[in-house]
Amino acid sequence: MADETNLQGDAAAPVEQTGGEQREGRGRGRGRGGERGDRGDRGGRGRRDDRRGRNNNDEDQGEELIEKLVHINRVSKTVKGGKRFGFAALVVVGDGKGRVGFGHGKAREVPEAITKATASAKKKMVRVPLKEGRTLHHDGKGRFGAGKVNVRSAPAGTGIIAGGPMRAVFESLGVHDVVTKSVGTSNPYNMIRATFDALTDQTSPKSVAQRRGKKVADLLGRGGASQVEAEAAAEAIAE
Repeated sequence: MADETNLQGDAAAPVEQTGGEQREGRGRGRGRGGERGDRGDRGGRGRRDDRRGRNNNDEDQGEELIEKLVHINRVSKTVKGGKRFGFAALVVVGDGKGRVGFGHGKAREVPEAITKATASAKKKMVRVPLKEGRTLHHDGKGRFGAGKVNVRSAPAGTGIIAGGPMRAVFESLGVHDVVTKSVGTSNPYNMIRATFDALTDQTSPKSVAQRRGKKVADLLGRGGASQVEAEAAAEAIAE
């Protein structure tokens, strides 16, 4: 009997505890759920908003970029009800200090197409080493499709001798003296791609010296210049 009583008592006790635990568990679950919900509302969305706000502030407070619209093309699509017109924009973006990029975008309206092209250009910016911050270090050739371009460094006061899309690239890049020639096509897309092909091949004496494990003065002194002149020229070089 004592054993049966103990068993019944033991069996009855958990029922009450379980009911209590269930009630408490529900209450706790609601409380925890509410706390989690509050935390999620306070922290999750707030953090995302903060991150977005920080990114926007960083972009607004960043350096100013030079944006140049190179070409706008109107295209049409014939459908059952008539024609649907769209626009394609080609934009060049640069900081005027050795970084430049290009991009194109399509939309039903011109402003939206320009916005898409500008965002694409900012993502694809490349750095080009400049001599004295005004011209290229050496001559170069670029090619894309039927487009061929020749770029040459020039002395101070020459200006930007380039036309059409190539001028927009060098102005955005920050080049003040350069001589260029485009051969083979007048397509702005191919001309810009060929120009970037020539710019990406540009190297500076500093990068060549690092790659070969030598000093810049050693490279500049090979043309017959004295050691003093080579060291002075090496100090004056800036990418």
